[in-house]
Amino acid sequence: MSNIKKAFEQGKAFVAFITCGDPDLETTAAAVRAAVANGADLIELGIPFSDPTAEGPVIQGANIRALSGGVTTDKIFDLVRDLRTDITVPMVFMTYANVVFSYGTETFISTCKDIGIDGLILPDIPYEEKEEFLPICHKYDVELISLIAPTSENRISMIAKEAEGFLYIVSSLGVTGTRSEIKTDLKSIVDVVRQNTDIPCAIGFGISTPEQAGKMAAISDGAIVGSAIVKLIEKYGKESPKYVGEYVKAMKKGTIGEA
Repeated sequence: MSNIKKAFEQGKAFVAFITCGDPDLETTAAAVRAAVANGADLIELGIPFSDPTAEGPVIQGANIRALSGGVTTDKIFDLVRDLRTDITVPMVFMTYANVVFSYGTETFISTCKDIGIDGLILPDIPYEEKEEFLPICHKYDVELISLIAPTSENRISMIAKEAEGFLYIVSSLGVTGTRSEIKTDLKSIVDVVRQNTDIPCAIGFGISTPEQAGKMAAISDGAIVGSAIVKLIEKYGKESPKYVGEYVKAMKKGTIGEA
C-alpha cells in the first residue's frame, strides 16, 4: 500500500506544510516534530527556490530567508534522515522542477527513496509534462502528486484517473496565502474526482482557521495548511515549534469536525 494513503486511513487528514530552513533547519526539525505530535497526518516539506511561482508573499519570504541562511538540498536531505529516526507519518517534498533538474533528476528522486520521502509535488509541472519525472518516480517508488485547480475543468477526470498518493486540490485561483473565504465550487471538483479515482484528495491554498479546515475536510479527505504555519514560524522564529504544535492541534480538531 502507498505510505501516503496511510495518512487518510483514520478519517480526515490534516496536512502541514513547513518551509525547510526558515529560520534554520533545527527549528524546522522541531516544528515538524511538534506538528506530528499534535496530530498532523502528513508533512509537506518545502525545498526553497529563488522563484517560487505558486507561492504568495508569506512563503516567498520563507524561501528567501532559508536561502539567505545557506540551506541547500543536501542539508535538507540530512534533515529528513534525522526526522526519519522517529517520525513515521508520510512526508513529501514540495518544490520546483528546476530544483530537481539542477540536482540531477534521477539522483534527487533516488535519494528521496533512500531517506524516506514518500512523494513529490512540483506545482510548476503541468499534467501534460509529468512524463519527464513519472518514470523515474515509479522506478524509485516515489509518488508524483498531481494538483487540480479551479481552472482544470475538463482535465479533472483525466488528472484524477492517473493520480497517485493523493490529489492536491487547489481551493482558489492565484498563489498560496490565507483567505477570509473560499468561494470556489469545490464540491463539484471533488465529485468529478470521486467518479474517476479512489485516491484520497485534500484541499489546500487559503485555509487558516479550524472552521475553514472543517468545511474543506467535509467535502474532501483532508485539509492542507501552509501559509498560516509559516506565518507563525516567521513571527516566533526559534521559539515557534511550540506555537506550531498548538495551532496544528486546533486545526486537526477542526479538520475532523471537533472544533
